[in-house]
Amino acid sequence: MLLLVILILLMGLAVGWSIGANDAANSLGTAVGSKVLTLRQAIVLIVIFGFLGAYLQGAYVTKTIGKGIVPLDQLEKQTAMYIALIASFAACAWVVLATYWKMPISTSHSIVGAVAGAGFAVGAPVKWKILLDIFICWIFTPIGAAILGYIFFRILQNFFYRFFPRKFIKPIVFFLVIASGCYVAYTWGANDVANSVGVISGVGVLTPNMSVIFGGLAIVFGIMTWGYKVIETVGSEITRLLPIMALSAQLASAVNVHLYTVFGIPVSTSHSIVGAICGVGLVRGVRVLNFRIMKDMILCWLATPFISGLISYLVLQMIRIFVKI
Repeated sequence: MLLLVILILLMGLAVGWSIGANDAANSLGTAVGSKVLTLRQAIVLIVIFGFLGAYLQGAYVTKTIGKGIVPLDQLEKQTAMYIALIASFAACAWVVLATYWKMPISTSHSIVGAVAGAGFAVGAPVKWKILLDIFICWIFTPIGAAILGYIFFRILQNFFYRFFPRKFIKPIVFFLVIASGCYVAYTWGANDVANSVGVISGVGVLTPNMSVIFGGLAIVFGIMTWGYKVIETVGSEITRLLPIMALSAQLASAVNVHLYTVFGIPVSTSHSIVGAICGVGLVRGVRVLNFRIMKDMILCWLATPFISGLISYLVLQMIRIFVKI
């Protein structure tokens, strides 16, 4: 049992690292792409505000991941721990592979699919109604962010050029780009820390407070070591971003994710920021969007919960050959 606990903690650390590596771009990738911040400056701010979000509001979604999909706290202890271990492994494996490809996929989709797949493999009760609700929110996440991004860009573009002298617009917009990016980092930390420690909290290995601190530190490590890879994709490969566009996209994404976080719904910050960037880009016309990279992203998004769920299911079935679960 002690070995299982150690392995679960190590996998939670690995998932947190993979989240930091893949999802760091969701916060200030647009600021880097619009030349407001350097890559190093962005990473420092993401580390600070991502951890604050995880610590202050990470418990909302942690409860959903740990108990809302498969009731880990109600299962036999060993069974629950194997589900937690294998779900973490499956989610981490797929996120690391996507990060290597520089694809901003959803770690939320990955862990949700993995938990459901592991639960299904051992015949645990999977809460399909909650899964359906989460799936519906996944559909509306990029759509809502795109609509907000389009609206915010229209409003802010008119507002700045109508009410401010041109020489003041640039420094004000740059400051707001940084501030809104920090807000995105905060909401990302609050929503996504559950992806690394939700199952750890669910099986009672760590208390909820200890879990979010543990997950927050793991995410920070991922940001600092590999976070630059996907930042390049989000910041410059979807569409060319002007500072006001970056501000609008970040603000839209942050508001969008924060609403879901308050209700404890694990949504994709990747989907949110990419949707917001697309919405902002549409103000300048469809031709400015890079449809090739968008197609690759959408295919990865659709595949994510199924691939992580399948990995989780197959690995747990193989373990059951040797261990009674």
